[in-house]
Amino acid sequence: MIVYNRLWITIREKNFSQYKLMKDYGISSGQLDRLRKNENVSTYTLSQLCRILHCRLEDIAEYIDD
Repeated sequence: MIVYNRLWITIREKNFSQYKLMKDYGISSGQLDRLRKNENVSTYTLSQLCRILHCRLEDIAEYIDD
């Protein structure tokens, strides 16, 4: 299972907010909700988040055995 707990840590460390991601970068509230619930998101969205936050995929996502 892929979880996005690291995303929220990275957002905090980079002094971003969910509002800024939506307003300034066009990340939808629906995408953020899916990330919050560890649901499926597109690789495009993950790529955009890495670009916006200047980070690597492992800074926002992690695979864990369930």
